[in-house]
Amino acid sequence: MLALLRPALFFKPNLFTRTMSSAHLNDDCIFCKIIRGEIPSFKLVETDKSFSFMDIEPLSEGHSLVIPKYHAEFMHQLPDEYLQDVLPIAKKIATAAGFEQYNVLQNNGRLANQAVPHVHFHVINKPNAHEGLGLTWKPMKTDMDTIKSKYETVKEKLN
Repeated sequence: MLALLRPALFFKPNLFTRTMSSAHLNDDCIFCKIIRGEIPSFKLVETDKSFSFMDIEPLSEGHSLVIPKYHAEFMHQLPDEYLQDVLPIAKKIATAAGFEQYNVLQNNGRLANQAVPHVHFHVINKPNAHEGLGLTWKPMKTDMDTIKSKYETVKEKLN
């Protein structure tokens, strides 16, 4: 994400007025600066709760980001009304870009590969086996008793 700090030689900052005050934004966050228009972006969709733009280090053509206009590092810290706005925007982007197969990815924390400590959702085109998100699914070895025990713990806390 440090590439976001490179000088913008080929495009100008978006000059449209932002639709939200910076009350819930962080002064030092690169994504908050994009929302405020301090750093240029290729804006796609903006609402009062979200801002989306093209990723400048894409994994495939059309790779985009949807970010809430509320600074939170982890998804569980984000107010629900901001989360409710994100997936319809991701759907619009995937549809408008003509993605046939794609990933919607959201990481929480460095161990989970979150590069910028501001909640964000990637919309990543998967046009073939080589472009887009590369993911190897390695299920852990477990048993039904262990799964049931965790289920009961989580289920109890959900109530």
